[in-house]
Amino acid sequence: MKKNCTYIALFFVLFLIQGCDMFDVHPYSGKIDGRQHINTENIAKIEHDYADRDTIRYAFISDSQRWHDELDDFVKIVNLRNDIDFIIHGGDLSDFGLTKEFLWQRDILDKLKQPYVALLGNHDCLANGEEIFQQVFGSPNYSFIAGKTKFLCLNTNALESDYSTPVPDFSFIEHERQTDKERFEQSVVIMHARPMSDQFNNNVASVFQYSIKQYPNLLYCNNGHDHIYQKDDIFKDGIIYYGTPNIGKRQFLIFTITKDHYAHELVSY
Repeated sequence: MKKNCTYIALFFVLFLIQGCDMFDVHPYSGKIDGRQHINTENIAKIEHDYADRDTIRYAFISDSQRWHDELDDFVKIVNLRNDIDFIIHGGDLSDFGLTKEFLWQRDILDKLKQPYVALLGNHDCLANGEEIFQQVFGSPNYSFIAGKTKFLCLNTNALESDYSTPVPDFSFIEHERQTDKERFEQSVVIMHARPMSDQFNNNVASVFQYSIKQYPNLLYCNNGHDHIYQKDDIFKDGIIYYGTPNIGKRQFLIFTITKDHYAHELVSY
């Protein structure tokens, strides 16, 4: 009996040792393999390639966290076109803030022939997802200029924030309004959660709207999060918020921007 117990204990120890090989990296590990700081790299390319363009056309997608096949098909569809300059992902690349989720999405998006940037979504903030997002993609708040249009990309996921940093960050918004003023004549604001949504700090919604309207010729805003197509003048001030469906619906938006004018279309595939 004692010998049998010894064998059982030895088997259990061996199982534990071998079992360590069954686990790759802790799901919330900060270890990142492959490409990092993607937004910074691709912003440099966008600003260089389209500095003198009179017309800018980009695709706007969002909320791809559960739909890897649909995202992969989106990449294939866009790669067949020659009329899209870059892609903006409106956030929620992950569902649970897992490292692997960000890397799976990155590896699909990296197949795009055009440069892309990604925003932080509320699901991306779960666990230490924001830290992973910053390593793979970059800062939750950033901007870039394409042609004469400034794109202000903001973290608006207030419900998931511990407010160690402000959400929205009004200091950043004001700083970017004053930066490179001679390089842009009109503006577009991109965010994951728009004002009046469950994730936005609606105590400051009107202040937020006032702040972004100080930008030169604010054309419109883009948002994700709600998983449906939206076209709403939320504040009844002429600034339209365009929401894009989740990528699982096999739909996305395309915006074409010229001087003082824009057009958009909802594309199904």
